Amino acid sequence: MNIIMKTAAISAVCLTIQVLLSATVGAEPTRQWTSLFNGKDLSGWMVKCQTADKEKTFWTVTDGAIQCDSIGRKEHNYVWLVSKQEFGDFELRLKFQVFRESPGNSGLQFRSRYDEGWKGGWLDGPQVDIHSPAAMSWRTGLIYDETREERRWISPSLKNSRMDPAFKPAQHIFKYSTDGDGWNTLTLRCHGTRVTTILNGVPVTEWEGRGVLDNAAHAVHRVGLKGHFALQLHSGDELRIRFKEIEVTELQ
Repeated sequence: MNIIMKTAAISAVCLTIQVLLSATVGAEPTRQWTSLFNGKDLSGWMVKCQTADKEKTFWTVTDGAIQCDSIGRKEHNYVWLVSKQEFGDFELRLKFQVFRESPGNSGLQFRSRYDEGWKGGWLDGPQVDIHSPAAMSWRTGLIYDETREERRWISPSLKNSRMDPAFKPAQHIFKYSTDGDGWNTLTLRCHGTRVTTILNGVPVTEWEGRGVLDNAAHAVHRVGLKGHFALQLHSGDELRIRFKEIEVTELQ
């Protein structure tokens, strides 16, 4: 083999190694997704509520989806469906279905914890809002904080639970049960104090929660950075909503 052929062969080998190394280094590890709902029953979940609501049934499984139905029954406090598992850094995806006749509010609580002893029962932690009424459905994907010392919008950062229409996003896709396939897709990603929400492919929240999620109030209740997921039935609301295909992957 002459020197030109040797040089070409060596160059080819080096290029092959470089390509293989680049592919190995640049490739994202295959994510392992875990289903939090088996489509049949509420295994892996627990209802958390005050004593007066414990004999009432709001959360059931219907047609392969978790359903909350309090239509015509608004005499209740907060009633939560809480995951038995807890998570720190993760990406969660789910589908939810809302109905035009439902005037109530719901939400996806994350990194949260239920306290049986405060006010008869309270769930501390942040929440991705899910709001059915059409006039304010654009709130869906924004972050409210149920932590007892906060109880306010934290993304955007506001003083209380009032939401100014000035924060309505330029782009917003929200479907009701009679629209298209009738289901909305929600993604929630939490890594450290960084929180991202995406609704039907449209980014809603990209928030750095340093100084809030890791403050003294969250630390004392052990929420904000790690905790449980929970689906919300808001106190005093008439709500009908469904959830399915709830999957989570933990982030490194």
